[in-house]
Amino acid sequence: MPRMLGMRGLPSTDPQGLSSEVAALIARLQQQVQDQAQQLSERDQALAQRDALLQRKDREIALREAKIEKINFELARLKRWTYGAKSEAMNADQRRLFEETLSEDEAALRAQLERLRREAEAAAAAAGAKPKAPPRKPRRKALPDHLRRVEHRHEPDSTDCQEQGCGRPMKRIGEDVTERLDIVPAEFFVHRHIYGKWACRHCQVLKQAPSVPEIVEGGIAASGLLAHTAISRFVDHLPYYRQETINARSGVHTPRSTLAAGTGQVGAALEPLYELHKRFILDCRVVHADETPVALLDPGAGKTRRAYMWAYARSWHDAVPGVIYEFCRGRGAQYPVAFLNGDDKLGERRWTGTLLTDRYGAYDTVVDPRLYPGRISAACAAHARRNFEELTRDGTSPVGLDALRRFARIYEVEGELKQLSDEERMAQRQRLARPLWSELRQWLELERRLVPDGGAAAKAIDYTLGHWAALTRYLEDGAVAIDNNHLERQIKPWAMGRRAWQFVGSELAGQRAAIIMSLVQSARLNGHDPWAYLRDVLERLPTLLNSRLEELLPHRWAPRPADNLAKE
Repeated sequence: MPRMLGMRGLPSTDPQGLSSEVAALIARLQQQVQDQAQQLSERDQALAQRDALLQRKDREIALREAKIEKINFELARLKRWTYGAKSEAMNADQRRLFEETLSEDEAALRAQLERLRREAEAAAAAAGAKPKAPPRKPRRKALPDHLRRVEHRHEPDSTDCQEQGCGRPMKRIGEDVTERLDIVPAEFFVHRHIYGKWACRHCQVLKQAPSVPEIVEGGIAASGLLAHTAISRFVDHLPYYRQETINARSGVHTPRSTLAAGTGQVGAALEPLYELHKRFILDCRVVHADETPVALLDPGAGKTRRAYMWAYARSWHDAVPGVIYEFCRGRGAQYPVAFLNGDDKLGERRWTGTLLTDRYGAYDTVVDPRLYPGRISAACAAHARRNFEELTRDGTSPVGLDALRRFARIYEVEGELKQLSDEERMAQRQRLARPLWSELRQWLELERRLVPDGGAAAKAIDYTLGHWAALTRYLEDGAVAIDNNHLERQIKPWAMGRRAWQFVGSELAGQRAAIIMSLVQSARLNGHDPWAYLRDVLERLPTLLNSRLEELLPHRWAPRPADNLAKE
């Protein structure tokens, strides 16, 4: 049996008793252990730093996502406010201010989102991650071609290749173009007319070119300024005192009395053209009619009284649009009767045709077949629909909701027939719309038995059934529109204007406003710039023969070549 070694039998561990090779090996091993320990320590420190960095990045990402979520929530809320029912309850001034504020807020929020997106891309690039592709931006509508372009050329400082060892000239292969819209304040300038004097010393005769005729003889205002003042007043709804202040910022003193006097002369000069325009409107066999209140100053009583601006327009389906206004002291039937009856002394014939109106009682006299044979009454379907829409304001009226769905189907059919001829439109209305109206009538008669008398639902149903023949008149004539919304849009400028200038100073001022607005608004309906139209009319009126006056009507007017060259 082998004998086990005791402690005394083990070899000595004293380095001095070891060979040099063993001692060197031990030293190397000890050094490797120390190096590995140091490397582990450094790696632990790096891992700790990376963990701290990741934790910080996680906090930044969480904070950024919270900001983005908050901004997206604000944008969604802005959209709800913009299209929600609360915004519809505002008046025009409140809504305009509300929409301007919303636009500012939305732009600010989108700028914040863009900044956060750039920060996220930079952080992803620093971390070595592939950034997300930016969302595709909507294609912006191109700026109008007629605007003057000011070009700014941008090229590199050097067009030689900067790569090491090259230095060769580079070749231009294309360009990128961006456009930004800019504006300069209105420029006032002076027409300086110089009339040479020529004399014959022998005959003692003096000769000089005649002066250029102007609307305002002896005044300082040219046709462009007169047109600008009238457009600012009746289209942009700027009172004269505000125009005076705006002009003063350009260093031009234009007292409000001068501006008002010029506009007065403009109205007087346009009156013959207004009468021609009236005949053109009444040449249409289908006419829209409506009225809106305006305040008329009553100096004797020291307050204002209610007057009315009556409006008449050619049919919405007529190929050549036009609208005309008449200022009247009241709302009685005598005013539209007189307007439509014409004047035999002036060669104006009595108008006959289809009159499309709301159900205001004064129009019953205007279209009374016993008094005015040849006139037919048509009613506005939008007014009947609005009665049911009011029932749905609180969302608890099944009658109102069902009626709106039925009207929606009728309007959907009408929307598809806009581009057809009158004959084709009438045929399609008979085929597609008449069955819907028949179903609507059957449903209304059934619902009327179920709703209590005196209620809002009964009132809405009675209105529709009571005017059924006039409401469905458009089914029998393709030239008649389904509603009077076309003319209501032409009345909106008066609703906006009366908030700006508060009242009409006199009956003459009211009729003068009607004259200018009739021509300007009709020019807009025919696609003309109102200032360019009015300036050219005022420039040509003093020298144009009466036999050629029709050339200046809004639907016949065309810019002169000189105007086109001036714009270019």
